Amino acid sequence: MEKIKTLGELKKSGYTYRTVKEEIRQNLVLKLKRKESTFPGIIGYDDTVIPDTERALLSRHNILFLGLRGQAKTRMARQMTDLLDEWIPIVAGSEVNDNPFAPLSRYGRDLVASLGDKTPIEWLPREARYGEKLATPDVSVADLIGDVDPIKAANEKLSYADERVIHFGIIPRSNRGIFVINELPDLQARIQVALFNILQEGDIQIRGFKVRMPLDILFVFTANPEDYTNRGAIVTPLKDRIESQIITHYPKTLENSLLITEQEAAIHEEQQGAVRMPDIIKRLIEQVAFEARASEWVDKKSGVSARLTIAAFENAISAAERRAIINKEKSTQVRINDLQGIIPAITGKIELVYEGEQEGPLQVAVNLLEKSVRTTFAHYFPNPDAFKKRKAGAADVNPYRSIIQWFDQGNALQLMQDTTDKQYEAALTRVSGLPELVKHLFPQANKQEQLLMMEMVLHGLAAYSLLSKKTLERETRFSDLLGTMMNFGTAEDPEEEEEI
Repeated sequence: MEKIKTLGELKKSGYTYRTVKEEIRQNLVLKLKRKESTFPGIIGYDDTVIPDTERALLSRHNILFLGLRGQAKTRMARQMTDLLDEWIPIVAGSEVNDNPFAPLSRYGRDLVASLGDKTPIEWLPREARYGEKLATPDVSVADLIGDVDPIKAANEKLSYADERVIHFGIIPRSNRGIFVINELPDLQARIQVALFNILQEGDIQIRGFKVRMPLDILFVFTANPEDYTNRGAIVTPLKDRIESQIITHYPKTLENSLLITEQEAAIHEEQQGAVRMPDIIKRLIEQVAFEARASEWVDKKSGVSARLTIAAFENAISAAERRAIINKEKSTQVRINDLQGIIPAITGKIELVYEGEQEGPLQVAVNLLEKSVRTTFAHYFPNPDAFKKRKAGAADVNPYRSIIQWFDQGNALQLMQDTTDKQYEAALTRVSGLPELVKHLFPQANKQEQLLMMEMVLHGLAAYSLLSKKTLERETRFSDLLGTMMNFGTAEDPEEEEEI
């Protein structure tokens, strides 16, 4: 490649031109034969979206990825560059990546006509063959396709009838590559119409010029389902010209969701060494997204992005790090109480229906977190509901009885938001029956893991309405459920009343 610098040398090398779709097809065939991953890092699409995409590329189709936000649509498109050849030859100085054997632009044709085999050649890397445009209402035909440039005409003293006065838009400049339009419904209908000829005939028309440029481009579009958006729609004739429409989706299992979050979360090196993230906390965070997608308060048409759990994961780590810094502790682990810090990551990433707006985004976020605790608790501990239905004197004794009785006797437990690890341990271990239950259920767990599970028991029992939990700005207070209800507003101690 370093030796080939002219068209003549390129001809002697035996180089064969391939269209971009043929190029991608042949490179994909090689990857499939070698059983290599075609879209590395894309999790949860192995049996759905990836096979659909591979079939579309083998068919040399333009593609529309249709799905809700945060479903890796753009990432799929960007990874298609890995299926391009590493380098391709172009006419040196060409704005539209002219193929040296058959240049499209006036510049390329004139240069090859005048210099012949001495036409200079440049080599274009695959990374430079990717173009992307976010569709917004202000995008114009000139932006995408091109327009007459009066300044260029004046400087070069060219007539407006001369093809050389054309300033090409981003699509012609993406010739021999991949071009992506994100959020296609946001593109005005009249601009979408301008794409008809490019998709069907492969050519462009600019300001009435009798110029035909059969562009060599793989088009990839992304969009939310048009029924789900008020911003616009894909015009039917355009959709008809896009050969393959591929439906994306959210992770179908908690395990896949966990893998995506851990892969995408940006955790600082200092945090990695100082903060431990237990598995149960990871699952609690992921479950929030699953609860949100099923919630009657959250707009299902809008979706709940994977970015919610990624941001929540990062916030949980930072909440524990902040606590450790305040308490001058070198290391710590994330607690259930630290999950109060992920609420800002939830409120900004869910669209609420009318009933949810009435509740308020903060209350909805708190409720989703509580539901996540309830669901996750049942995967680690015996379900409290099973013991509620059993008759007294049944063979299997309620494992939570001694814990509930401790609170029934008027005891209460306060967990401060920024309490030290020693204070955290002292508070949990004084609850009668709590250490014994966790040691019995998790005998192999270390000290830190057991403390976390003790805290989880308290939050879980509160989620199942067996304990009262009051969350204030800097603390969480657990107490007897019935006593709290009976004494509501009747406490004699003003300080105690304020605390509750």
